[in-house]
Amino acid sequence: MARIKGALATRKRRNRTLKLAKGYFGGKSRLFKTAKEAVWKSGQYAYISRRLKKRDFRRLWITRISAGCKANGMNYSTFMNGLKKAGVTLNRKMLSEIAINDAAGFTALTEKAKAAL
Repeated sequence: MARIKGALATRKRRNRTLKLAKGYFGGKSRLFKTAKEAVWKSGQYAYISRRLKKRDFRRLWITRISAGCKANGMNYSTFMNGLKKAGVTLNRKMLSEIAINDAAGFTALTEKAKAAL
């Protein structure tokens, strides 16, 4: 029986890693060992950043809502408390869009929040 070597599988695996490392600086795009390390590390960064993105966007939305509240003589926490008591169930993403694009609508929401308190 002939001995089967893994040359094809090894070459495919290495080429796949080198393809993922395309555009990296220096030997990280050409040498398998360093490319493997760079691809592995970039995968870690990508995994972490997918979670951080959610946190960053929430911070941005809260900042925008807070700016809209201050323009209407309120602070963020009392505004959100008033909306909750008024039964308004808009999420922060939509509230920030309203604060940016529809100042009159956001003013109406702040009045509703003040009335509920």
